[in-house]
Amino acid sequence: MIYNLDKINEMAEGDDDFITSVISVFLEEVPTDLEALEIALENKNLEQVYQLAHKIKPNVDLLGMEQTRAIALEIETLGKKSANVAEIEAVFPILKKDIEQVVSELKKDFDL
Repeated sequence: MIYNLDKINEMAEGDDDFITSVISVFLEEVPTDLEALEIALENKNLEQVYQLAHKIKPNVDLLGMEQTRAIALEIETLGKKSANVAEIEAVFPILKKDIEQVVSELKKDFDL
């Protein structure tokens, strides 16, 4: 399993509806943000790359996805510094694969 619910469970204090709500919001927002990030990267819009990576980072962190969070942080930092686009393009596929995998797992695990 690529995610864990420890942080969400701690926040939820046993409220299963809260957990499902957080997961649903993740499934609605993060794939859209990821797609926008990919487009921003293709367009070499580093300000937008920075903003979208910044938005994705806490969402994956909430699901205990430490490696994915680290990659989002790296993309965020590179975008903010207006680094070479090739550096971002080198790590973006890892972020995309992790998010696509967690979306698939969450949909299956929560019947969403």
